[in-house]
Amino acid sequence: MRYVYAAITNHTSWVGVVKLDLELANVGGGDCTVASRLYGPGCNGGEPFFVPREPNNPSADEDDGYLVTYVYDEDTQISKFLVMDAKSPTLDIVAAVRLPQRVPDGFHGLFVSEGDLAKL
Repeated sequence: MRYVYAAITNHTSWVGVVKLDLELANVGGGDCTVASRLYGPGCNGGEPFFVPREPNNPSADEDDGYLVTYVYDEDTQISKFLVMDAKSPTLDIVAAVRLPQRVPDGFHGLFVSEGDLAKL
């Protein structure tokens, strides 16, 4: 595994997400941050989760896919499901889906592929 996605915290909430390159960490031991996104003032997120663009393509780049999470905006009292481009250095938002009710801060998620569901 080369890339790790982690929440950015302000000690009380998850306020953004960061993409770390473990190969850079192993080479120099310095900053291995290659992408990040802050959600904005008053916004708190849930656990970021990587979803591959082509889960059945073994030759796809490890970071070819999407980073997904839930974000709650305390000012507007709106929760959204965010989909970000995992290859983008600013983790560009490609979709933001407004949710019908609040999702708690720090919500944990899990992506399960159709193939994994079929095994159940």
